Amino acid sequence: MQKQGEIIQQLSKKQLTFHLYFTQFLLLTIACGLGIFLFDTWSEFRQQFHLTPSTMTIGMMSGLLIVMVDILLMRVLPAKFYDDGGVNARIFTNRSMWEIALLAFFISVSEEILFRGVIQFHFGLIISSVIFALVHFRYWAHWFLIINIVLLSFWIGFIYEFTDNLLVTIIMHFVIDFLLGLHMRKMGRQSSKEGMSHE
Repeated sequence: MQKQGEIIQQLSKKQLTFHLYFTQFLLLTIACGLGIFLFDTWSEFRQQFHLTPSTMTIGMMSGLLIVMVDILLMRVLPAKFYDDGGVNARIFTNRSMWEIALLAFFISVSEEILFRGVIQFHFGLIISSVIFALVHFRYWAHWFLIINIVLLSFWIGFIYEFTDNLLVTIIMHFVIDFLLGLHMRKMGRQSSKEGMSHE
């Protein structure tokens, strides 16, 4: 059986993009389906969205903190600790900034609505964080990546519990995925140039 990284390497950019968006659409569909059964009214779900001056600040600052810690760890830890089989490099290297922003937007909206807005709202922080970590199965190949995604999941869940605001975690998730996506694009392009210079 092929590993996920090997399968992704064989996909064209168009096929990979389709699979990425299809996955997010599937998560959003699951969220809608669960929401119909779990929420008594539409307003009960809608009340999780509060647009206040602090919403952007908390979301952006929390996201920036995670990105800074992650990039620092990437610099000081051995490269193998962040080895996901080349999946992230393949996803982000050949994309424009706007493509990464759009992808980060859809991922943050669909995942936060499902994991925080539906699952955590009804079943709590631990269950939602464990399911979030399980869904990101491409990180299971390495113990450090598993710890990383579990801690991230709990931290996002904690921010949701603290603010009771789904917009905060959507902004936070967007900032993390967008900035790390740009960082991985930069690293991927540098690796490609280094590879070409050694040929």
